Amino acid sequence: MNRKKKINQTLKSKAKKANAKLQSSNKPKYIAKADREALAAGAGIESQTVDATAVNAVTLDTASIES
Repeated sequence: MNRKKKINQTLKSKAKKANAKLQSSNKPKYIAKADREALAAGAGIESQTVDATAVNAVTLDTASIES
């Protein structure tokens, strides 16, 4: 009986693992804290660059309207 139980247990565990691999998850992939800070810093630099460009464009537009 123990041999049958062990064989069935092994087969069930392999089937369970194979089934788990087929399932997809809606959970977002984990991003480490250091990576999140690096992304935030990179996004901050980009937003500052975009803001400076937007300010320059607005300044140029107002200058062209005045002349």
